[in-house]
Amino acid sequence: MDVSIIIINYRAPQLILNCLNSIYKFTSGVTLEVIIVDNDPENGGRASIREAYPDVRWIDMEFNSGFGIANNAGMQVATGTYFLLLNADTLLTDNVIGRCFQRMNNREDVIACGALQYYADGTPMPFYKSFNEFRRTFFILPPSGFIEKTVKNFYPDPNYADPDQHDWLVGAFVFLRREGFEKTGGFSEDFFMYGEDVEWSGRLGKLGKLCYFKDCTFIHLENNNPFRRTNISWINRFSTQMQVSNFLWVRKQYGIFQYILLILHYIVMIPIVFSWKIGLNITALKNPFFGLRTQHIYLRKTLVLLKYFWKTLFLKNGPYRIKPYENIDLLTASA
Repeated sequence: MDVSIIIINYRAPQLILNCLNSIYKFTSGVTLEVIIVDNDPENGGRASIREAYPDVRWIDMEFNSGFGIANNAGMQVATGTYFLLLNADTLLTDNVIGRCFQRMNNREDVIACGALQYYADGTPMPFYKSFNEFRRTFFILPPSGFIEKTVKNFYPDPNYADPDQHDWLVGAFVFLRREGFEKTGGFSEDFFMYGEDVEWSGRLGKLGKLCYFKDCTFIHLENNNPFRRTNISWINRFSTQMQVSNFLWVRKQYGIFQYILLILHYIVMIPIVFSWKIGLNITALKNPFFGLRTQHIYLRKTLVLLKYFWKTLFLKNGPYRIKPYENIDLLTASA
């Protein structure tokens, strides 16, 4: 078997049917098996998918295990020389699987490759191109060219001789050699959702190059889920679950000092973001405490991060899944 495709299902049977249609329509020159790992068997739509594609291998999880654990379950039974981890909310538009297969056969220095994401309307989807570019976004600082340059000096982007090489691959499409899974053990199962692809990329990158090839693309529909970002603002740019996962990644990959630095930064910014908004209100001759909803969201999110402080500091076993009442984004959206 050339390629084992692992897809996680969570109440998205129609998305998976559309994804599978595109796989079989456009893929040629490789032998395939498809493994679907269902994180909600009671509501997952297994019957409709198996009716349309009876050869699909199916794994029922006993609970919603999240992204990393479910993918690991799929990779453990996969028989392919290569694995493709593919989101349910994706569509292929050409023989990208065959192209990745040939590229990896010709590039023994590459342990895994990704494909460039496009929106449904055909416009390119931006993505972080390095660990440090991602880390720079964690800091809540005033928009300023000087500040951005200063932070970049502390967290510079890497310079690779290979123009295709990057720090990490987005988890929606990861094409890797079997030994990449066997030698790393797959995703860290401490992560429930978000951050696991970044952390695993750090370990995969020690085995070989991680590359994006410009002629390898796919459509990412970014299906809505209750952990995705809402109430986005300058100070609330990540969802609560994202932040918990991001901070766990920083602690794992960069150590205690960098983790504590981030926590202190978020604590120090609490009075600053409130004072800034109150000052603007006074300047505009408004009620000083008018329009502080965004600041209150930031405060509540920071308090959730602090609830996970000791667990993250000592890297206690996960998964680090926030409680429903800790999902500030969802709560404020419905308030």
